[in-house]
Amino acid sequence: MDNFTYYNPTRLVFGKGQIAQLASEMKPYGKNVLLVYGGGSIKRNGLYDAVKSELEKMGAAVAELSGVEPNPRLSTVKRGIQLCRENNVSFILAVGGGSVIDCTKAIAAGAVYEGDVWDLILKKAEPKEALPFGTILTLAATGSEMNSGSVITNWETQEKYGWGSPLVFPKFSILDPANTFSVPKDHTIYGIVDMMSHVLEQYFHHAKNTPLQDRFAESVLKTVMEAAPELLNNLEDYELRETILYNGTIALNGTLSMGSRGDWGSHNIEHAVSAVYDIPHAGGLAILFPNWMRHNVDGDVSRFKQLAIRVFGVSEEGKDDREVALEGIDRLSAFWTSLGAPNRLADYDIDDSKLDLIADKAMARGEFGNFKSQKKDDVLTILKRSL
Repeated sequence: MDNFTYYNPTRLVFGKGQIAQLASEMKPYGKNVLLVYGGGSIKRNGLYDAVKSELEKMGAAVAELSGVEPNPRLSTVKRGIQLCRENNVSFILAVGGGSVIDCTKAIAAGAVYEGDVWDLILKKAEPKEALPFGTILTLAATGSEMNSGSVITNWETQEKYGWGSPLVFPKFSILDPANTFSVPKDHTIYGIVDMMSHVLEQYFHHAKNTPLQDRFAESVLKTVMEAAPELLNNLEDYELRETILYNGTIALNGTLSMGSRGDWGSHNIEHAVSAVYDIPHAGGLAILFPNWMRHNVDGDVSRFKQLAIRVFGVSEEGKDDREVALEGIDRLSAFWTSLGAPNRLADYDIDDSKLDLIADKAMARGEFGNFKSQKKDDVLTILKRSL
């Protein structure tokens, strides 16, 4: 395996009723708080009132940023930065899913940065400090509650980029599976696809001697696949929500990438697609990832074969390695489709009219992909396969 240093300072507070720990977790960080949330679901399910009650008990002065988009926008980040400065905010509390948390990370870094926060996202500058923040998670999907990554969209320029810094790990994250009961079926499906995609991105690497890492990744995939169909038939089953929630965190908190460097090419292509069309991130991944796999299967077929056998139960009998690998890819795509995820760009009314624009946006930072480097022709091929 590759040399590595593992670092993750986020305190994970997991389980039923753990919002009761909010005051003690926030105590070191002051009482001027920016509360960040999305479209209002936390008001409908009662979580907003519960959070406000805890903050009132602390005597916190609370400013609010609502309306964070599913693909969080630079304009919303800038509104949050302005609120932090106007209210002398000392701590940010993100209540929501990965988009809310990603937005909060950018606000936390941008609020104490003298320049344009977009420079941080473009990696033209490195943050030197960030406001402390914590999260109360409401959606099992991105793993943003226990990592230092963030994805922000500049809608005006149709650019969407991932960025990160060790300074934007959450100080704590409170995960109560009951807070995910109200997540509708379609968003539950998207979350499942997202966390599986995160595992798969890390699975495709060239590091040698990673038997434990491989088994970790495979077990997360198999556990999610076992629980997902049952959950979609009973969205308020506590134990199933608990299983999916924990897997979503493990999928992208650094555990699976110790000693190896994953690919992340499918994510880069999807960011370009949703920068142009603003589709759900995981919906795009469900379409693109199997086609990235089909396009790159010949690069190192052994990884694809291993995945097919260990996770999808593909038999080797009478097949060569490539045939085994392709059957595994087909089974992955079929599983996502069986859950209700899209499998063609046409499902979002996307045709071939902007494929060149999308490919150019995917190539904005040059060739990409750690498992298999992608050029513009590769991106176009994958997009055309996905129509």
